[in-house]
Amino acid sequence: MQSPSVSLNLLIDPKTHKVMFAEASKEVADFLFSFLSLHVATVTRLLSTDGMVGCLGNLYRSAESLVNIKAGYVKGGVVYMIMDNLEVKPMTTESSVAVLQKFNVKGIDALQGKEGLKLVKASSESNTALTNVFL
Repeated sequence: MQSPSVSLNLLIDPKTHKVMFAEASKEVADFLFSFLSLHVATVTRLLSTDGMVGCLGNLYRSAESLVNIKAGYVKGGVVYMIMDNLEVKPMTTESSVAVLQKFNVKGIDALQGKEGLKLVKASSESNTALTNVFL
């Protein structure tokens, strides 16, 4: 039996060598939120999420803000935007444009796409998990 393939598409600014955001499916968002089902969620809840090292505080706040749907954490059929600091939100045209403006990207032709997934360690070590794992 083959294990399911999970991927995410990264938008990378090659000038700054930073991940702008990742376009992800329900499965990827559920995978990220599953980090919180580890005993880390208890610690996160007890500590101030603002004082946490790494991205877990951002991930926890995202989980709190999204509606929990039945066999997973987020709705299916929705594309999610996962920021470099693991903030997760539904992806819309407006949110994509806002991120590109925030980082002063003049044209999307300057961005690169990549795929992959190795985030558990990076999420607990830094606040730029996507950049650290994929670049």
